[in-house]
Amino acid sequence: MTLTVQPHRESVGLKTGQLYLDGQWGPGTGGDSWTHRHPATGEEIGEFAIATEADVDAAVASARVAFESGAWSNSRASTRVAVLHRYADLLREHAEELRSLQALDNSVPLSFSSTIYATSVGAAADVFDHHAGWVDKLGGETLTPYQGGDHLAMTFREPIGVVAAILPWNAPFLLFAQKVAPALAAGCTIVLKPSEYCTFTVLRMVELLVEAGLPAGTLNVVTGPGDPVGEALITHPGVDKVSFTGSRAVGKHIVEASAGTLKRVSLELGGKSPALVFADAPNVALAAATVVGAVTMGLSGQACVANTRALVHRDVYDEFLGAAQGMAQAMTYGDPFDPGVMASPLINAKQLERVLGYIEKGKAEGARLVTGGERLGGDLANGNFVGPTIFADVDNHATIAQEEIFGPVLAVVPFTDEDEAVRLANDTEYGLGAGLFTADVQRAFRVSRKLRAGTIGINGFQIEPHLPFGGFKQSGLGREGGKSSIEAYTELKSVYLQLTDEMM
Repeated sequence: MTLTVQPHRESVGLKTGQLYLDGQWGPGTGGDSWTHRHPATGEEIGEFAIATEADVDAAVASARVAFESGAWSNSRASTRVAVLHRYADLLREHAEELRSLQALDNSVPLSFSSTIYATSVGAAADVFDHHAGWVDKLGGETLTPYQGGDHLAMTFREPIGVVAAILPWNAPFLLFAQKVAPALAAGCTIVLKPSEYCTFTVLRMVELLVEAGLPAGTLNVVTGPGDPVGEALITHPGVDKVSFTGSRAVGKHIVEASAGTLKRVSLELGGKSPALVFADAPNVALAAATVVGAVTMGLSGQACVANTRALVHRDVYDEFLGAAQGMAQAMTYGDPFDPGVMASPLINAKQLERVLGYIEKGKAEGARLVTGGERLGGDLANGNFVGPTIFADVDNHATIAQEEIFGPVLAVVPFTDEDEAVRLANDTEYGLGAGLFTADVQRAFRVSRKLRAGTIGINGFQIEPHLPFGGFKQSGLGREGGKSSIEAYTELKSVYLQLTDEMM
């Protein structure tokens, strides 16, 4: 039987995707559209407008006028707080609808998005609630005069201006929130570009934000592929800051393209995150299940921070591999609306071929294939499904241990002692995340301080709104979440005031 998601499409009632410019929905000026095919079935799911350069100009102009008018940036703190909290409430109220839209967009199973916090609608709502709490705390400081005298030294934090927020397709709830919430809390205006592979979810999230009371022009949406839409945004002279999550290659291009106007840039660019499993891990089988689950379940390894390298102590190596293989073989695939389905297909045919190419590379370079390694057929033949794949005895310099595959492929590397584990973990150009499993609390903190990565999980991992998230090395610039995130959407101004007799 051929898998189909058409009945689900009809029940949700997708509409043709449109642009949102200056408070109005419309088709844009070009008339071109993008047809999106469902990753699990190859069916045409819907169309959305491809913005032209003129549409991008209009979006940026709208955001600039809204910013300069102060309708949002100079509004009362209580007004902004109320809108952000109201939006968080609306997200929770529409959680089931939004999860269904995501399943139609990118095929992430409902079983995953309803149970795993970091990919849930609830996580996005929490991010907006958290940043609402920062709105009235973005003040500056009054400093003691350095050399004394009758003057005042002060600092102020002011919104950075117009922000271009460019989203990936894999986690629209959380990544929409991590970019939009701090920008709005700081008083910025936004031009948002969702991924062409996950547009309908984002458009509905925007509709709910408008319903929450966001003034016209504060948020504008342009849809379409990175070329030409994203390119027009990152090079636009009216944009003050670019916030992007995606590939390292595109991130580097954004840095180069933004140099002409010295735009502020925040980048989260992926990783090759290691999980270090020590011999004293509290539960080796659970550690294996956690690592394999992150690489195969839900997004099928299409997650920037997934621990796609497992560095395992030789004393528990065989135990880890046995448990990992069992977890991988337990994965289920199919209709993302089926509660028994645990993992998604790859997002498109291009990514499917890319991942299969990496698997062949792993075999050619001498790694031992433990399980998987093939495209799934039968009822799944029309989708972009690759089975959970585990390679053992991987050389840490091998291609599959160094390059971000963005698929359900785990490279397992043995180590002998703590120093070797740390050396192997840090031997990569990336530095987004890392995990370690140990019952020794001193080792846990000692190794955490030695790992060159932005987020460390010890015997577990969770993204939370108040914790900064971002990478070392080539995993990006800046942080999302916490105080450091919201400050990244502000400029710091220093004011020197010489007091005169008339002021005294």
